[in-house]
Amino acid sequence: EVACHTVLHPTIARSPKEQMVLQVIEDRRKLEEALGYTVRGLAYPNGSVDDNVVNALKACGIRHARTVNSTLTFALPSDYLRWNPTCSHKNEALQRLSKEFINLHKTQYLYMFYVWGHSYEFEIDKNWNVIENFAKTVSGKDDIWYATNIEIVDYMDAASRVQVSVNGDFAYNPSAISVWLEVDKKHVELKPGVTTSL
Repeated sequence: EVACHTVLHPTIARSPKEQMVLQVIEDRRKLEEALGYTVRGLAYPNGSVDDNVVNALKACGIRHARTVNSTLTFALPSDYLRWNPTCSHKNEALQRLSKEFINLHKTQYLYMFYVWGHSYEFEIDKNWNVIENFAKTVSGKDDIWYATNIEIVDYMDAASRVQVSVNGDFAYNPSAISVWLEVDKKHVELKPGVTTSL
């Protein structure tokens, strides 16, 4: 997924509101012209974010924006416009966290491992092995969904719109994508626009 990062990489929370909008919307326009699809995400330049920036992003059609604040946890964000990652690829805890993540087993929770970083730093630091080791540790697992940011946002939005009957014996999915439920330890696909027996 390609996301905005602003045109000139300012510390955007210190910019006038008009510049906040201009920096994002012009970056979005150029990316969409090059890619041919809507760009709905952003990585905060310099990690700069405040309420004014978030409001500007909403006005620009941005649905998610990543900060640089590491949580060192696997919780889903409570606010996708203030999306705090698990850690940077430069964080010393990366390998430990990746092993913890693949050993999580409680299926009643949703977990997410979000690693961020700058690809150019691998050349500067001569440490491509860090991200390669991470990829080897977490790749190829049947119980992990490898998703882009916007796929997660869209899926969680669709999941929040599912309408379950009072008796819990059927559910309607009004969204345009499938949503999955676990019912009596079985996975049930709720197809888009369909009422499904549970």
